[in-house]
Amino acid sequence: MSATRAPAVEARQLIKTYAGEVTALCGMDVTVEPGTVFGLLGPNGAGKSTTVKILTTLAEPDSGTATVAGHDVLRHPDRVRRAIGVVAQSSGADPVATGRENLQLQGRLYGLKGAALNGRVDELLDRFSLADAAKRPVKGYSGGMRRRLDVALGLVHRPEVLFLDEPTTGLDPEARTAMWDEIDRLAGEEGLTILLTTHYLEEADRLAERIAIVDRGRVVVEGTPDSLKGELRGDAVHLELREAVGEAGRTLLRGVLGSLPGMHEVLVDGRRVSVRADDGAAAVPALLGALERAGVGVAAATVARPSLDDVYLRYAGRRYSEADAEATENLVLAGGAR
Repeated sequence: MSATRAPAVEARQLIKTYAGEVTALCGMDVTVEPGTVFGLLGPNGAGKSTTVKILTTLAEPDSGTATVAGHDVLRHPDRVRRAIGVVAQSSGADPVATGRENLQLQGRLYGLKGAALNGRVDELLDRFSLADAAKRPVKGYSGGMRRRLDVALGLVHRPEVLFLDEPTTGLDPEARTAMWDEIDRLAGEEGLTILLTTHYLEEADRLAERIAIVDRGRVVVEGTPDSLKGELRGDAVHLELREAVGEAGRTLLRGVLGSLPGMHEVLVDGRRVSVRADDGAAAVPALLGALERAGVGVAAATVARPSLDDVYLRYAGRRYSEADAEATENLVLAGGAR
C-alpha cells in the first residue's frame, strides 16, 4: 500500500483581526491536495486574500496553524517562500523595466543564472505569448499582457504551489478566457498545485476541482462544484415580489409556499423569494397561485438549474450579490481589510 501524500496546503483555525476591530478570519480551515486546483470562493472582504497573505508568509495569524509544501509558515517562512509562487491582486512587475528584465530579476532572486536563467526566461516568454513584447517596458503592456507576465514571474523558479489571488479581476472577457485556458494548462500538463481565490462564481465552477465557499471569515461549505450543486434537489425558482414583506410576511410566505407539494428550502428576503422545487417549470403556476391567494403580487419569476449561487444562498443564507455589496461597503468603512 502506497503512503498517503501530505496536503500541499493545510490551515487550521486561522484567526486574524485588523486594528483590533475588523475580524478578517474567524476559524478558517483549508486543505489542498497536491496536484489539484483548489478555489476559495467568496465575496469581496470574505477573508480570501487575508488567508493567502498568511499562507504566503506576508501576514501572521492571531492564532491557528498553517503549513505549505510541508513547511510551517510561522517556523520556517524562508522555506515556504522558496516553495511557492505568488500572483497577487496588484501586479508585482516593475513598469519601467522590460518583460525580459522583470523575469531575469525574478530568476536571480531565486538563484538562477547564466544559461539556465536565460533558457527559463525564453521558455516563459514563449509560453505566455510575450516574446514579441519582451524588450518593451511593462508600462506599455495591456491588462491581459501584464497579468500573463505576473503569472510567468510566479513560475520562474518552478514552485511546488502557486497562489493566484483574484487573477482575472479587471480583465476583459477575452483576456479572462485566455487566463482560464492557461490555468487549465498549468494544472493539467504540469500537475502544479494551485490555490485560486476568486469572487467570480463562473471562474470557480470552471477551474477548481474542489472549492471552499468563504463567508465572513470562515468556510461555510466545501466540496467539488458538481457535488455541491448536486446536493440541491430539483430546480431553483426565483420570484421577485411587487413589494417587500416584513418579518410577519416572511413567516407567512415560508409557511404557505413550503406546504406546497414538491417545494423545499423557501427563503424570503425583502422582495425576493427563492424556492427549491422538484420540477421548476411545473412549480411556477402553483407558486404564483399561492401567492395570489395570499394577496402578494409577483413582478417576475425565473427557473434555473442549481448553480454555485444557489449553493451560496443555501449555506450563507443570503444571495451572493448581496453579500458582495455588503462586504464591499464594510471594506470601505473599515479601510480595506480583506
